[in-house]
Amino acid sequence: MADSHNIENCRELSPEAEIKLALDHGCRGLAWTYNEPAVWFEYTLESARLAKQQGLYTVYVTNGYATQEALDMIAPYLDAWRVDIKGFSDRLYRDLTKIPRWQEILKTTERARHKWNMHVEVVTNIIPGMNDDEKQLGNLAAWIHDNLGELTPWHVTRFYPQYHLTGIPATPVSTLERAYNIGHQAGLKFVYTGNIPGHPGENTVCYSCRRTVIERMGFQTRLAGLNGSQCRFCGAELNIRNG
Repeated sequence: MADSHNIENCRELSPEAEIKLALDHGCRGLAWTYNEPAVWFEYTLESARLAKQQGLYTVYVTNGYATQEALDMIAPYLDAWRVDIKGFSDRLYRDLTKIPRWQEILKTTERARHKWNMHVEVVTNIIPGMNDDEKQLGNLAAWIHDNLGELTPWHVTRFYPQYHLTGIPATPVSTLERAYNIGHQAGLKFVYTGNIPGHPGENTVCYSCRRTVIERMGFQTRLAGLNGSQCRFCGAELNIRNG
């Protein structure tokens, strides 16, 4: 049964009120995240329309399990598509998510990138014994490189035991570092380790001159070497969008 206290403390926020709240607080954009935004698609569609009218950038943080028709409805009002690709096998998606046709996620992501020219980033939460094998990681990294482009960021993040998966230990840091290396070996220029505050894999390093251009510590960020979307030190294009 739902916690009645929590329900009583919820309040409705209309799309109009959402945009006003962002503007009142000096925000440059909005991101719909944590709860899958496609579940409340109509709300995010109207919000994204209003946001673009006000010059705000918009980001969908999504599991990618949406039809291409749904994507085409909201895509004109989205700037970025941050997609959670959980692994790269039928078994992984069957056991973890219970969904069929997981390859549709890949097709929709490609459409967001190539038809709608969105900024696309991929996140994979590495779960011990489920998606940490060389084959899945290597195939996923190769798919990102070949279908989204070598400058597409891939975030490999640390799993912590929660909810139905409390019997699985947290991901060893060495596993994330292995995934990080697999991504670079596949030709990806920007691979990040996540959920490890203070790890150097959080930073953005220019692939050309190897200088650090963005430093990160958890939620704190310092711009150390950017000139628009280029490296300030050598001029390399880094595929960074400023809102």
